[in-house]
Amino acid sequence: MAFLRSPFAGDPPPSLRDGHALIRVPDMGDYEQWSALRAQSRDFLMPWEPIWPTNDLTRTAFRSRIRQYWRDIDEDVAYPYFIYTADGAQLVGALTLSNVRRGVAQTATLGYWIGEPHARKGYMTSAVRLMCEFAFRHLGLHRVEAACLPHNTASVGLLQKCSFEHEGLARGYLKIAGEWRDHLLFARLSD
Repeated sequence: MAFLRSPFAGDPPPSLRDGHALIRVPDMGDYEQWSALRAQSRDFLMPWEPIWPTNDLTRTAFRSRIRQYWRDIDEDVAYPYFIYTADGAQLVGALTLSNVRRGVAQTATLGYWIGEPHARKGYMTSAVRLMCEFAFRHLGLHRVEAACLPHNTASVGLLQKCSFEHEGLARGYLKIAGEWRDHLLFARLSD
């Protein structure tokens, strides 16, 4: 029965930090930094993401997003985290463990984005390592999967640096920038 609901039962999952980054569950107080960073990074992010809804950066949409985050955590289906500088002062990006599958699978899918001013500064490497620690030690997962576009060399390098192994190619895997795109599949095991 332990795998039927979130191990946090209404409490927030833990914040995690190393010497470079802090990751924590987002709240409404993050709206201003989040909307500013996403707006500033729009052109940088658009080639790698689904098409944004027209109201995506509004406070109302963010409030709905936060509510959905907490439902997902309570139902043990996803764990969204925002990435901050180590002192917690500046938002730099986000990552989410989603599609948590329990039972015999004990696996989840990792997704992430980084704001343009913070790319290639090591924040995402720290955040992915912290998220894997969370997945394996706190959630008891056995496997974390990730996928990226074949020409996204930064993402391929990040996953390899964080001990993910390339497992194959998924044709037409996700609809990115309005088109179904092939993705490279990666995974990391708890052992």
